[in-house]
Amino acid sequence: MQTHTLTPEQVQQYHEDGYLIVRQFFSAEEVKLLYETSTGDDALLAHSYDMVDKNGKKSRLALWYTPGNDVYGMMSRSERMVSAVEKLLGGQPAHFHSKVMQKEPKVGGAWEWHQDYGYWYRNGFLYPDMLSVMIALTPATKENGCLQTLKGSHKMGRIEHGTSGEQVGADMVRVEQALQNHELVYAEMQPGDALFFHCNTLHASAPNLSDYPRWSIISAYNVLTNKPFNEKTTSCITPIDVVPNESVLKAGKKGLAASADFLSKTTDVSLEMNKQYAK
Repeated sequence: MQTHTLTPEQVQQYHEDGYLIVRQFFSAEEVKLLYETSTGDDALLAHSYDMVDKNGKKSRLALWYTPGNDVYGMMSRSERMVSAVEKLLGGQPAHFHSKVMQKEPKVGGAWEWHQDYGYWYRNGFLYPDMLSVMIALTPATKENGCLQTLKGSHKMGRIEHGTSGEQVGADMVRVEQALQNHELVYAEMQPGDALFFHCNTLHASAPNLSDYPRWSIISAYNVLTNKPFNEKTTSCITPIDVVPNESVLKAGKKGLAASADFLSKTTDVSLEMNKQYAK
């Protein structure tokens, strides 16, 4: 069983670089269970929808807010995950949402340069005391469109965002300047690796032109005291019911309930709000 505890050096690196990769944060057995569950989860697949990039390529995602007793909820509520997030945020965390990203071979689309807080700011979060954790379910490589980050770009603060296809991206004038001043890092990962990244870190991904899928699960967290004034869901201000690390394997192939609070293009949530959650 994995027993990762972030070191002071890792916490310092996260605050300096705006991201941190922790290898084998989840075991091979755990990530195999997560991947096999997600690829056969009827509720997840039924609530997945396409997001189209500016070149017409599509990636699929499914997003929900409240973490349950399914295998994904056990992952996002596990002691190792919550403990790491709390160290990086510097305060008690709440779970904002989780999503499964599905970039299929040859057709998986790109994601434009953006900051998560560029969107979450519109939800009424006053402070950028938020982060995301991406867990690789399959290998993530340059060839299949792994996440790219600009090292230290979180120190630029929030950048204005606009639309690009069905996506919302950061102001490209600022992005071009950032590309000249910040190192571009390809976050290549193996299954079970975790990428923690600050909500103001600029990131993007290329299309999946390979013969292999790129699937990941991303959980976003907020400091409990950072209460939004324009967000209907309450997961982001609810204390996490932390579970032991072994709960992931004990959950088995328990997928999402059809009644989970999914985000969907067919709900009364505006399309603009839907655009905000992809990677």
